[in-house]
Amino acid sequence: MEPVSFTSILTQFPSSPLWGWHFIVPAIVAKQFIKGKDRRVICTINDKVTLHCALMPNKDSWFIMLNQQIQKKLQTPLNSEITVSLIKDESEYGMPMPDEFREVLDQDPDADKYFHALTAGKQRSLIYIISKVKNTDSRIRKSLAIADHITANRGSIDYKLLNEEFEVAALLKYHD
Repeated sequence: MEPVSFTSILTQFPSSPLWGWHFIVPAIVAKQFIKGKDRRVICTINDKVTLHCALMPNKDSWFIMLNQQIQKKLQTPLNSEITVSLIKDESEYGMPMPDEFREVLDQDPDADKYFHALTAGKQRSLIYIISKVKNTDSRIRKSLAIADHITANRGSIDYKLLNEEFEVAALLKYHD
Protein backbone atom coordinates (compact mmCIF):
# COMPACT_ATOMS: atom_id res chain seq x y z
CA MET A 1 0.00 0.00 0.00
CA GLU A 2 1.28 3.44 -0.91
CA PRO A 3 1.50 6.20 1.71
CA VAL A 4 -1.58 8.40 1.97
CA SER A 5 -1.02 12.10 2.66
CA PHE A 6 -3.43 14.75 3.91
CA THR A 7 -3.50 17.92 6.00
CA SER A 8 -5.07 18.28 9.41
CA ILE A 9 -5.08 20.65 12.36
CA LEU A 10 -3.10 19.99 15.52
CA THR A 11 -5.70 20.39 18.24
CA GLN A 12 -6.56 19.45 21.81
CA PHE A 13 -9.64 17.93 23.38
CA PRO A 14 -11.32 20.63 25.49
CA SER A 15 -11.06 20.20 29.26
CA SER A 16 -9.98 16.58 29.20
CA PRO A 17 -7.29 15.47 31.67
CA LEU A 18 -6.89 12.17 29.79
CA TRP A 19 -6.87 13.15 26.13
CA GLY A 20 -4.39 15.75 24.93
CA TRP A 21 -2.99 16.88 21.61
CA HIS A 22 -4.23 15.06 18.55
CA PHE A 23 -5.30 15.53 14.96
CA ILE A 24 -8.27 14.26 12.98
CA VAL A 25 -7.78 11.64 10.28
CA PRO A 26 -10.51 11.88 7.63
CA ALA A 27 -12.75 8.80 7.67
CA ILE A 28 -12.07 8.14 3.98
CA VAL A 29 -8.35 7.94 4.80
CA ALA A 30 -8.75 5.96 8.04
CA LYS A 31 -10.91 3.28 6.40
CA GLN A 32 -8.03 2.38 4.07
CA PHE A 33 -5.92 1.30 7.05
CA ILE A 34 -8.46 -0.47 9.27
CA LYS A 35 -8.51 -4.26 8.98
CA GLY A 36 -10.86 -5.67 11.62
CA LYS A 37 -9.42 -4.63 14.98
CA ASP A 38 -6.04 -3.75 13.46
CA ARG A 39 -5.74 0.05 13.23
CA ARG A 40 -1.93 0.34 13.47
CA VAL A 41 -0.20 2.84 11.19
CA ILE A 42 3.16 4.53 10.79
CA CYS A 43 2.54 8.26 10.79
CA THR A 44 4.91 10.97 9.58
CA ILE A 45 4.06 14.56 10.51
CA ASN A 46 5.51 17.57 8.67
CA ASP A 47 8.32 15.32 7.36
CA LYS A 48 9.81 15.81 10.83
CA VAL A 49 8.49 13.13 13.18
CA THR A 50 7.59 9.50 12.49
CA LEU A 51 5.71 7.37 14.99
CA HIS A 52 4.03 3.99 15.23
CA CYS A 53 0.48 4.56 16.43
CA ALA A 54 -3.15 3.53 16.20
CA LEU A 55 -6.13 5.21 14.62
CA MET A 56 -8.51 6.02 17.48
CA PRO A 57 -12.29 6.20 16.95
CA ASN A 58 -14.31 9.27 17.99
CA LYS A 59 -17.98 9.18 17.00
CA ASP A 60 -17.96 9.60 13.20
CA SER A 61 -14.25 10.36 12.85
CA TRP A 62 -10.79 9.05 13.66
CA PHE A 63 -7.82 10.69 15.34
CA ILE A 64 -4.20 10.12 16.32
CA MET A 65 -2.93 11.11 19.77
CA LEU A 66 0.41 12.82 20.28
CA ASN A 67 2.34 12.60 23.53
CA GLN A 68 4.45 15.42 24.96
CA GLN A 69 7.67 13.99 23.55
CA ILE A 70 6.22 14.07 20.01
CA GLN A 71 4.81 17.58 20.60
CA LYS A 72 8.29 18.83 21.53
CA LYS A 73 9.91 17.22 18.50
CA LEU A 74 7.31 18.75 16.19
CA GLN A 75 7.85 22.27 17.50
CA THR A 76 4.44 23.13 16.05
CA PRO A 77 1.95 25.26 17.96
CA LEU A 78 -1.53 24.08 18.85
CA ASN A 79 -4.16 24.83 16.16
CA SER A 80 -1.55 24.76 13.38
CA GLU A 81 -2.04 22.98 10.08
CA ILE A 82 0.12 19.88 9.71
CA THR A 83 0.95 17.59 6.81
CA VAL A 84 0.47 13.92 7.59
CA SER A 85 1.52 10.79 5.74
CA LEU A 86 0.24 7.36 6.80
CA ILE A 87 1.30 3.87 5.82
CA LYS A 88 0.03 0.57 7.20
CA ASP A 89 2.16 -0.72 10.07
CA GLU A 90 2.98 -4.29 9.09
CA SER A 91 5.53 -4.80 11.90
CA GLU A 92 5.14 -7.78 14.20
CA TYR A 93 4.40 -5.74 17.33
CA GLY A 94 3.09 -2.45 15.93
CA MET A 95 6.36 -0.76 16.90
CA PRO A 96 10.05 -1.63 16.68
CA MET A 97 11.31 -4.29 19.10
CA PRO A 98 14.38 -3.07 21.03
CA ASP A 99 17.41 -5.26 20.29
CA GLU A 100 18.12 -5.59 24.02
CA PHE A 101 14.66 -7.01 24.76
CA ARG A 102 14.78 -9.30 21.72
CA GLU A 103 18.09 -10.70 23.01
CA VAL A 104 16.70 -11.23 26.54
CA LEU A 105 13.66 -13.05 25.17
CA ASP A 106 15.86 -15.16 22.88
CA GLN A 107 17.87 -16.29 25.91
CA ASP A 108 14.90 -16.86 28.24
CA PRO A 109 12.34 -19.26 26.71
CA ASP A 110 9.91 -18.87 29.65
CA ALA A 111 9.90 -15.07 29.41
CA ASP A 112 9.49 -15.35 25.63
CA LYS A 113 6.52 -17.70 26.06
CA TYR A 114 4.82 -15.44 28.61
CA PHE A 115 5.53 -12.29 26.59
CA HIS A 116 4.02 -13.77 23.44
CA ALA A 117 0.95 -14.94 25.40
CA LEU A 118 0.20 -11.31 26.37
CA THR A 119 -2.27 -9.25 24.37
CA ALA A 120 -0.78 -7.18 21.55
CA GLY A 121 -1.48 -4.00 23.55
CA LYS A 122 0.39 -5.27 26.62
CA GLN A 123 3.28 -6.37 24.43
CA ARG A 124 3.44 -2.86 22.93
CA SER A 125 3.27 -1.29 26.41
CA LEU A 126 6.29 -3.29 27.56
CA ILE A 127 8.19 -2.60 24.34
CA TYR A 128 7.42 1.11 24.72
CA ILE A 129 8.69 1.13 28.33
CA ILE A 130 12.03 -0.19 27.10
CA SER A 131 12.16 1.85 23.86
CA LYS A 132 11.74 5.21 25.51
CA VAL A 133 15.03 4.72 27.41
CA LYS A 134 18.01 6.12 25.50
CA ASN A 135 20.82 4.44 27.46
CA THR A 136 21.68 0.89 26.32
CA ASP A 137 22.55 -0.33 29.84
CA SER A 138 19.22 0.95 31.16
CA ARG A 139 17.35 -0.77 28.30
CA ILE A 140 19.11 -4.02 29.22
CA ARG A 141 18.19 -3.63 32.93
CA LYS A 142 14.55 -2.88 32.07
CA SER A 143 14.45 -5.82 29.64
CA LEU A 144 15.78 -8.18 32.31
CA ALA A 145 13.38 -6.78 34.94
CA ILE A 146 10.41 -7.26 32.60
CA ALA A 147 11.49 -10.81 31.72
CA ASP A 148 11.88 -11.69 35.40
CA HIS A 149 8.54 -10.04 36.26
CA ILE A 150 6.43 -11.79 33.63
CA THR A 151 8.11 -15.13 34.39
CA ALA A 152 7.66 -14.82 38.17
CA ASN A 153 4.02 -13.77 37.67
CA ARG A 154 3.32 -16.40 35.01
CA GLY A 155 2.43 -13.85 32.34
CA SER A 156 0.58 -11.37 34.53
CA ILE A 157 1.76 -7.78 34.82
CA ASP A 158 1.45 -5.73 37.98
CA TYR A 159 2.65 -2.33 36.76
CA LYS A 160 3.08 -0.92 40.26
CA LEU A 161 5.27 -3.87 41.25
CA LEU A 162 7.10 -3.70 37.91
CA ASN A 163 7.95 -0.02 38.51
CA GLU A 164 9.30 -0.93 41.95
CA GLU A 165 11.43 -3.63 40.31
CA PHE A 166 12.77 -1.03 37.85
CA GLU A 167 13.79 1.14 40.80
CA VAL A 168 15.58 -1.78 42.47
CA ALA A 169 17.37 -2.59 39.21
CA ALA A 170 18.46 1.05 38.90
CA LEU A 171 19.77 1.05 42.48
CA LEU A 172 21.71 -2.16 41.88
CA LYS A 173 23.46 -0.42 39.02
CA TYR A 174 25.14 1.89 41.51
CA HIS A 175 26.31 -1.01 43.68
CA ASP A 176 28.06 -2.94 40.88
